[in-house]
Amino acid sequence: MSIKHGLLALLRAEPKYGYQLRGEFEAATGATWPLNIGQVYTTLTRLERDGLVNAASTEADGRSMYEITDAGRAELAKWFETPVTRESRPRDELAIKLALALAVPGVDVSAVVQRQRMSTMQSLQELTRLKRGESDGEISWRLVLESMIFAAEAEIRWLDHCEAMLLRHRPKPATQQTYDIPDELGANQ
Repeated sequence: MSIKHGLLALLRAEPKYGYQLRGEFEAATGATWPLNIGQVYTTLTRLERDGLVNAASTEADGRSMYEITDAGRAELAKWFETPVTRESRPRDELAIKLALALAVPGVDVSAVVQRQRMSTMQSLQELTRLKRGESDGEISWRLVLESMIFAAEAEIRWLDHCEAMLLRHRPKPATQQTYDIPDELGANQ
């Protein structure tokens, strides 16, 4: 998710200050993607430059209230209507790490897989505890939490698959080669 579109979504209902946007963004995502206030204001500056938001008013204390423009509403609608493609998501660092571990001599790829599985299992357990402790909370946080649980479960299944592939493709130990010697050379004498 882009911060740009997240801020536009939060501004859709009413004008807000930067700190309000940061707080609402973190509340909506369950603080799974904490925002630095500098990121918020840098993004707001770009959105204003691009005509997607306006600084609606500036208070005596110097805080600016931002509101979405019609162009910003159109951009937000387009974002909601456009599916997220696999290509637009960040690179999968784990897949790249395993591919490189296979390419680099001396790396115990099975150990890399096992360490990752243990870490992912611990994360899954923590997420499951969070879900159990949740009492019909905010649905946006629930969706984010369940997405993280599904992603962890999928990663564990993928790691199982990787381990099975490693076992199937393990280099075979060198065996003693035998040669058939033709009878005419005296092999059966």
